Amino acid sequence: MTRKKKTRSLADKVTLRTGRRKDYRKWRHENPDEVTSSRRFVQKKRQQRKAQAARKQARQQDAPRLDIHERPKDTDKKGDE
Repeated sequence: MTRKKKTRSLADKVTLRTGRRKDYRKWRHENPDEVTSSRRFVQKKRQQRKAQAARKQARQQDAPRLDIHERPKDTDKKGDE
């Protein structure tokens, strides 16, 4: 006969939010419409994205142009006739 394993934690048996991380994660997963980021966090992330985009654009403009496909040297001739 097998014995039932004892649980160390009562967290799974709790039905109300107690402020513990596991309970909060479960509540947040069950109520996605009630969870929003703070305005300060959203503003901070928006500024970070703007700065990152500006750095990327500056890098692209400073980079040397690479001619991977060489252009034909005779551009005035359209075709041999």
